Amino acid sequence: MSRRASVHRYPRTARVNEVVLEVLADEVERLSDPRLGFVTLTGVEVTADLREATVYYSSVGEHGETVAADAASKTAAALQSAASHLRSVLGRAVRLKYVPRLTFVEDPAIATGQRVEAIIREIHRREAPDSASVEDGVRDDAGAGGEAAS
Repeated sequence: MSRRASVHRYPRTARVNEVVLEVLADEVERLSDPRLGFVTLTGVEVTADLREATVYYSSVGEHGETVAADAASKTAAALQSAASHLRSVLGRAVRLKYVPRLTFVEDPAIATGQRVEAIIREIHRREAPDSASVEDGVRDDAGAGGEAAS
């Protein structure tokens, strides 16, 4: 008796992570909790036994800036209070042996990326006067050369 091996390009937990993220992200969009604001689910890590899932999220202000600590704590509280609802939606949408318990964690990669971006902006801001004077010098030379040729 030959048993056909399933051919998958990546591990089961990675596929489960992807499906759980998709279902939860869709449902978070439908939540009407005013504490949520602009929340994006960025990733999910389900344990190998499927009993726990860490859901990573980011929360930004209206113009892309990070939210204040008060708003961030409200977002965390809103997600945690919606966890049982989200878990039941997940249980109906995805067939798993266990529906994982959800823990929400603010995605550290987002904050790190924003910090790196701010550092790069600051470096460019500090270099801007130097590069502006060099550009002015080039423009002056080009302008003088153009006048002399006339």
